[in-house]
Amino acid sequence: MGRGLTPPDVGSLAERLSRSVRAKLLAMVLAPLLLGVPMLLGLVWLWGNEGYHRLVNYKVGSDLVTAHEYFARMRQNVAVDLDALAGSQRLARAMAGGSPEALRAYLEEARQQAGLDFLFLLDAHGRIIATPHATGSHAERTHWPVVNAAVAGEASTAIDVFDAEHLAAIDRSLARRARLALVPTPAAAPDTRSEETRGLLIHSATPVKDDARRTTAVLEGGVLLNGNSEMVDRINAIIYRDGTLPLGSKGTATLFLGDARIATNVRLFAGDRALGTRASQAVRDHVLGEGKVWLDTAFVVNDYYVSGYEPVIDSFGNRVGMLYVGFLEAPFSDAMHGALLTLFAVFVTVSIAGAVLSLNWARSVFKPMERLSATIRQVGEGDHDARVGAVTSRDEIGQLAAAFDQLLDNLAARRMELQRWGDELDRKVAERTRELEAANATLDQARQHLAMTEKLAAIGELTAGVAHEINNPVAVIQGNLDVLQEILGPAAAPVKEEIRLIHEQTHRIWLIVTKLLQFARPGEFAGYAEGIDPAQVIADCLVLTRHNLERRQIEVRVDNAATCRVEVNTSELQQVLINLIVNAIQAMPEGGRLTLSSRDWIEDGQPVGADIQVCDTGQGIAAEDLSRIFDPFFTTKKGSGTGLGLSISYAIIERYGGSIGVTSHPGEGACFTVRLRSEARYSDAPSAPGFAARWIGPAKG
Repeated sequence: MGRGLTPPDVGSLAERLSRSVRAKLLAMVLAPLLLGVPMLLGLVWLWGNEGYHRLVNYKVGSDLVTAHEYFARMRQNVAVDLDALAGSQRLARAMAGGSPEALRAYLEEARQQAGLDFLFLLDAHGRIIATPHATGSHAERTHWPVVNAAVAGEASTAIDVFDAEHLAAIDRSLARRARLALVPTPAAAPDTRSEETRGLLIHSATPVKDDARRTTAVLEGGVLLNGNSEMVDRINAIIYRDGTLPLGSKGTATLFLGDARIATNVRLFAGDRALGTRASQAVRDHVLGEGKVWLDTAFVVNDYYVSGYEPVIDSFGNRVGMLYVGFLEAPFSDAMHGALLTLFAVFVTVSIAGAVLSLNWARSVFKPMERLSATIRQVGEGDHDARVGAVTSRDEIGQLAAAFDQLLDNLAARRMELQRWGDELDRKVAERTRELEAANATLDQARQHLAMTEKLAAIGELTAGVAHEINNPVAVIQGNLDVLQEILGPAAAPVKEEIRLIHEQTHRIWLIVTKLLQFARPGEFAGYAEGIDPAQVIADCLVLTRHNLERRQIEVRVDNAATCRVEVNTSELQQVLINLIVNAIQAMPEGGRLTLSSRDWIEDGQPVGADIQVCDTGQGIAAEDLSRIFDPFFTTKKGSGTGLGLSISYAIIERYGGSIGVTSHPGEGACFTVRLRSEARYSDAPSAPGFAARWIGPAKG
C-alpha cells in the first residue's frame, strides 16, 4: 500500500497545529507559498484579463463616439451648404431670370463649389424643374422622406441608398464610382452577388422660400460616400493621431454599405485598401440584424482588431450600413500577457525567498514562546508563583516575557484601574465628540453664509456694471429706431411687425436691466415705510391680478386673521406678493385654488409682526430645487424668466428685518410665507437666505 495521508494522520496533524506554536508558525510560512500564491496569481490573471478587455473596449467605444460625431458633422456641413445656396440672391435671380440654360449653369457652378455630387432644383410639389444632370425616370422626388420634409417647409438631411439605376439616371459617373467588386472574405455571411452597385449618400433637401416665407421651390443634393477615402482617413487621423496607440498598434476606420466595405483604410496583404471585403457574419447579425453596437475583438480582413461597429440608419429608418473604428489587438495583448508573466515570476521568487527567510527567523521565536506557554499553563493550574524568568532573546519576544512576568504581579490591581480609566475615557470621548460636532455645524453654517455673501457681492458689482453698459446701447437702439420709423413714415409698413418686435425686445432688455439694478442696489429702490394692514395689501394685489386669475379659472380663498400692522413700503410689499401670486398662477395652468392668508407672528407669547402666506395647488417644487429657488438667476421656467423675481423679493423683505420661506411637495402645490415685523429692522446689504433655508421642506398638510 502507498504511504498516503490516512484519517488518523489528518487528526494527528490537526492536533499538532492546535497545540504547537512551532507547527502553527511553519504552517503560516508555508501556507502562502502552497495555497495563497497560486490562488492570488489566478485572481491576478483573471482580473488582469478582465480589466484589459474593459479598458480596450472602453477606448474603442470612445473612439466610435468620436467617429460618429465626425460623421454627423459631415452631414451637417452638407445641410449648411445646401441651406446657404437656398437663401442666396444668385439663386433667386437665376430662378427669376427665366432662362433654363442660365439656371442649369448656375446649379452646376453651385454644385461644384459646395462639393456635392448631385444637385436638383424642385418645384413646391417635389418635381424636378432644373438640374445640371440627366434625370431619367427619377423626375418625381417625393418618395424620399428628406424631400417630403423640405416640401413641407423643413430642411432635412439623412443617409440614403441609391440603386444603380437611380445613380445612372443622375450621372453615369456616379454609378461607375459606386460599383465595387465584392472580395470573398472568411467568416462573412453567404452572398450570391459578385459586386456592389448601390451607392450610400448623404442626402439633403432644403426649402427655397420667398419674402413671405412661403416655400416656392426645393433644393435637393447629396454626396456619394462610396470610395470616400478622405473621410475615413480624416476620422483615422483625428482618433488615432501619433502617440495615441503605443506598442506598434495602428488604428483603422471604415464605412460599410450593408456588410461590404465601401470606404476604408484597412489594408490587404498587398497594401491596397480592403474595399469590397465584408464584415463577419457575427458582426453583421449583431449590428445590422439586431441594431446593437459592437464593442469587442473581431477578425478584420487579415488580423484581430479591437473593434467598434454601430449601425447606419437611412431616412426610412432601415439599417443600411455600419460605421467602424478599431485598432490592432496583438501589441496590447502581448504587452499585457508579458507584464502579467513578469509579475508572476517576481511574485513567486519573492514568495519562495520570503518563506525560506521566515523559516530561519521562526526558530528564534520557538523557544521563548514555548517557555511562555509553559508558564501560562502553570498559572492556569494554580501555580501563581510561576514566572517565565530571564530569556536570552532581546527582541519583542524577550520583552514580552519580561512584561508577562510583571503583568502577573500587578494583574488584579491593574484590571480595576484600567476599567476606571476606560469609563472615564469613554465619557470624555463622547463629550469631545459632541463639542466637535457642534463646532463643525457652526463652521459649516459660517462658511455657507460667507460664500453666499461673497457670491452676492460679486454678482452685485458685475450686475451694476453690466446694467450700465447695456442701458446705453439700448437707449441708442430705441432712439434710432424711433428716428428710423419717423423718417420712413408709410414706407416702414412692410417691416412694421419687425419694428414692433424690436420695440418689444428693447423694452424687455430695459425690464431685465431694471431687475438687475434692483437686485444689485436694493437701497436705491427702497420707498417710504409705514405701518400698514396686511389685509389691505392682499386685497389690492387681488385687484391687480384679477384678470389673470379669472382667465385661468382659479378659485381664490382669503383668510385675514392678522391683527398686527407691519412696517414696510406698501409698493414694495405689493411687488413681492404680486410676484408670488403670478408664480402661483403659472404653476396652475389648468386652474386650481389660490389661498391668501395672514396671521400674527408670535414669539415668547408677544406679537412681533405678521405672517402672510401665498399657497397654491399647482405642480409644486422639485426637492432638488427647493434649496436654490431664492438664488440669483436660478429659474425653473426654461426659455423664460430671469431668475431674479424671488431673489429681489427676498432682498426686499430682508431689508426690513423680515424673511421669506417656502414649503412644498411635488404635485401637491407650494406655500410661500412672508414674515414682517411691526417695527422694521433695516438692512441694505443682501445676504444668504438663512430663514428660507431653515423653512425649506415638505408642504404642510
